[in-house]
Amino acid sequence: MSNERLIYLPLGGAGEIGMNAYVYGYGRPGKERLILVDLGVTFPDMDTTPGVDLILPDISWLKERQDQLEAIFITHGHEDHVGAVGHLYSQLEAPIYARAFTANLARGKLEQQGQPEDVVLTASAWPETVSVGPFQVGFAPISHSIPESSGLVIDTPAGRIVHTGDFKIDETPLVGEPFDTEMWGDIAKGGVKALVCDSTNVFSRNEGRSESTIGKPIEELIASSTGLVAATTFASNVARVRTLAEAGTRAGRSVVLLGRAMRRMVEAATTTGVLTDFPKITSPEDAQKIPRQNLMLITTGSQGERRAATAQLSRGKFLGLQLKEGDTFLFSSKTIPGNERGVIRIMNAFSEIGVDVVDDNDGKYHVSGHANRPDLEKMHDIIHPEMMIPMHGEHRHLREHSKIADAKGIPSAIAVNGMMLNLSGALPEVCGYVDTGRQYLDGSVKIGALDGIVRDRIRMALNGHVVVTLIVDDRNDPLGEPWCELMGLPEIGKSNAPLVEVLEEDLSQFLGRASGKTMSDDDKLEAEIKRIVRKSSNDEIGKKPEVTIIISRLA
Repeated sequence: MSNERLIYLPLGGAGEIGMNAYVYGYGRPGKERLILVDLGVTFPDMDTTPGVDLILPDISWLKERQDQLEAIFITHGHEDHVGAVGHLYSQLEAPIYARAFTANLARGKLEQQGQPEDVVLTASAWPETVSVGPFQVGFAPISHSIPESSGLVIDTPAGRIVHTGDFKIDETPLVGEPFDTEMWGDIAKGGVKALVCDSTNVFSRNEGRSESTIGKPIEELIASSTGLVAATTFASNVARVRTLAEAGTRAGRSVVLLGRAMRRMVEAATTTGVLTDFPKITSPEDAQKIPRQNLMLITTGSQGERRAATAQLSRGKFLGLQLKEGDTFLFSSKTIPGNERGVIRIMNAFSEIGVDVVDDNDGKYHVSGHANRPDLEKMHDIIHPEMMIPMHGEHRHLREHSKIADAKGIPSAIAVNGMMLNLSGALPEVCGYVDTGRQYLDGSVKIGALDGIVRDRIRMALNGHVVVTLIVDDRNDPLGEPWCELMGLPEIGKSNAPLVEVLEEDLSQFLGRASGKTMSDDDKLEAEIKRIVRKSSNDEIGKKPEVTIIISRLA
């Protein structure tokens, strides 16, 4: 019996939607040769990660085994699959393989972070393959909401793995390759050991709709609108961007792209040949000279991102352009769970201006890029895998997808981030656990989720902050009164006196009766000052603030 094994280990993307990073390995336990599939980010929110710019997967386990890593394969160009490449490449330093459009985006990520671009190698579509260590990997075209998405066909000595990546079954996607049932059937003919499959839309029981079905409704909406028309969608969905631009052009409007990501995606798609015949674009500067009723803006920020073009338009002007009463704004996108409040805030801001907001609650102006339940079942039937491993979903998605496979007689296992599966046998088996988590890009610095920085930031936001400064002379007596500086706290408390005066008075009384032993010991003195500030604040305003104490001792 061989002592080599085939393993699967998600470091991100399993038990959550976003931040995808999946490890496959083959070899003797602990000595496996490894490949990494995708290296993405997820996005922060003000409730749990205030001030954070991006959230990256914790790749410590992989970094420690960098000499075992053969290559990185990127399935497609969405941020949750390629967004961390520039930030984390220096810790891995393995060649990166992607198809032309995705490779273009990956090189841009590396360039932004001062990393070498030539480590990204352009791969051709299936049936061509890339050989690295014990793996042969092919990029099999699959339909999604971004061009040149690929499922990976990973051949190993223990059998073939099909890693779907993000996908839907769309035979008329407008931009990018259609779903090819015959090709996927051929891939499955020799037998598939494991299908590792997208689970995002497992709870949607209707068959997925094609991108081609929404062009007419969008065109009718724009043609019937008066005033300026603006629309937002995912910048990466260049098929939708083109549909919007074409609808605007047919309605006699000049089309303006607003937002760096929007321009970058269209440029990359045009450069690599996946997008042709894109309508003429008008610059924001030239647009200011055109009558409003003849303008069509296509903007970034469909998920409520505060710095994106959509949010800035809702707050006033963006690059000299402004929405007014009687204009129309279309959200041609689905709001990702967790982003609802930000999107609704923007919708209300537009409404207050008098802009007519059209969202996609009835599915008229947007279709998902992920396979619904019937399409997932169709993929199972095409591939006929020996086992199915659900990925790309929260735990409830993985569990539901696993139930579907089990009902069809396909063994499955739920593997969340950090759970290693052995796929070598007839059934998937848990063979280990790895510490996983996330790291934050905070400004220009990476910090750990457990470093306490974001936790302290949240506590200050919730409780406010008091800085106490005290000068002590060489006899351990206070020199003058202590003084307090308040941040994020009410000025007046229950006693109707200024809170700062109440705190300073309570501290002065404490210092007048403190023992010499306390006054000579900074740790004891700080502990007492903190206790008094928190108690007095709680009595006055019902809050216990964070406290910073500065003690200066004169020699």
